[in-house]
Amino acid sequence: MSTDILSQEAARAASVRRGRWLEYLTIGWNSLEAIASIIAGMIAGSIALVGFGFDSLIEVSSGAALLWRLHMDAPEKREHAEKIALKFVGVCFLLLAAYILYGAAKSLITHEPPHASYIGIVIAAASLIVMPLLSRAKRRVATSINSRAMHADSRQTDLCAYLSAILLGGLVLNALFGWWWADPVAALIMLPIIAKEGIEALRGETCDDCHS
Repeated sequence: MSTDILSQEAARAASVRRGRWLEYLTIGWNSLEAIASIIAGMIAGSIALVGFGFDSLIEVSSGAALLWRLHMDAPEKREHAEKIALKFVGVCFLLLAAYILYGAAKSLITHEPPHASYIGIVIAAASLIVMPLLSRAKRRVATSINSRAMHADSRQTDLCAYLSAILLGGLVLNALFGWWWADPVAALIMLPIIAKEGIEALRGETCDDCHS
């Protein structure tokens, strides 16, 4: 085997290891985020905060699928694992879209203003800092190993950051002005984007810049 091929394989192996650690971080962070969000949301009566907790659980599932994919990076297994992981991430997108639709519609119909949740504000602010950093790191790995599945997972992490911003805005507006409707309305605006990402992942079309 030539020196160039050995060098390329070594570089790929290093990228795969980085990808695994990123997915371990995704699973750990989102597991804690889910527990904290759901408990804080139930205490405050915030559907949006509980919904954010369930979004974190979906992100855990997506991270687990990508972790499996990265452990199946042998050349003879790589393409099959890539297709399975990509479809699983697509399903996670659609589950997220369905839950947001349900939670936002229920919140708007019941007209139940939640109590101010300062713990929720801290959770959303922390997620807004961590998720973009994690997404960029995943995207670099996806590009280096040419993985559509990991690129889709990075997009899901992007959406988690967007949802963090929406949640933060909704919680702050509710705490300051009592605008309980701000969060569900903003979340509904996200639905077309999330559904589009899910459908593209299921079709195997996600990877806008993997080859750049």
